[in-house]
Amino acid sequence: MSYKKLIRGFIFTVGLVGLHAVWANDYPQKSITLIAPFAPGASADGIARLMARELSAVLGQSVVVENKPGAGGATGLMAVAKSTPDGYTIGMGATGAISIAPNLPDSPPLNPKTQLQPLAKVADIPLVFVASKSSGLTSIKDLIAKAKVFEIPVANAGQYTAHHLSEELFASMTKTKLIAAPYKGSVPAVTDVIGGQGAGGVVDLTAASPHMKSGAIKALAVTSATRTKLAPDVPTVIESGVPGYVAPAWMGLFLPKGVPADVTKTLSQALQKILQKPEVQQQILALSAEPSYLSSEQFTQFIDKETARWGGVISNLPKEK
Repeated sequence: MSYKKLIRGFIFTVGLVGLHAVWANDYPQKSITLIAPFAPGASADGIARLMARELSAVLGQSVVVENKPGAGGATGLMAVAKSTPDGYTIGMGATGAISIAPNLPDSPPLNPKTQLQPLAKVADIPLVFVASKSSGLTSIKDLIAKAKVFEIPVANAGQYTAHHLSEELFASMTKTKLIAAPYKGSVPAVTDVIGGQGAGGVVDLTAASPHMKSGAIKALAVTSATRTKLAPDVPTVIESGVPGYVAPAWMGLFLPKGVPADVTKTLSQALQKILQKPEVQQQILALSAEPSYLSSEQFTQFIDKETARWGGVISNLPKEK
């Protein structure tokens, strides 16, 4: 190769590097779409809109929320996975679609491990064991004692939800006879617990909270590792005598696989800054969730552990005949 060709090649390469650097430093240069795989109006949708509003302020570009519900949250995430990996499409994902569904035989055609890139964890969703007034249960220890002798129906928000599998994990760890009773969401599950159709349930704290305050149902314990600020008087399952039990539900943001590292870093750092704001933390709490930030790398490791754990729980469930 001639000397002149070498020089031209060098100049071309330097030019490309320079253009990439300018592009990365100028990101974002246009509006960003945040896909929320939930119906408008729910707490999860509220968190997505809060993140979009705050990201707009930090990044200096509009962030528009687009609702794409369906398939337990997988429909919206599949749209994220198919988008151009340039940082201009972000998606909200939760426990079910990310860590539970991939372990199911009839899961949607979404592989979070190979198609999505974790951006940041933003919130935990408190789940709570509750009991009906007629059950006579006042603590987790009561539930364990009774369920070692009798089969106890326990309502949950739906088959293979975090609520259902939290109950199955508890039954496995305590060697108790809990019978899963799936409903279409936490609200109808709570309604039936109040009516005495079931002894108890594992439900969203947001659905249970008003009835806990009125005394219509009794909160036994939350499934998280520590007590929640939303109900600080309710103990954890660990505190209640089940060492090692942790079954959190959570939400985070995702990118399509292949987004450049510098763009991912820009977005992740922006989210960290946002979640450090006391007013943002209060708004997340008002949506019945706990602010909880993990960086892209930390979130990836967290998801790997969650997926393996729920896979173990699912593999131990009785096979349907």
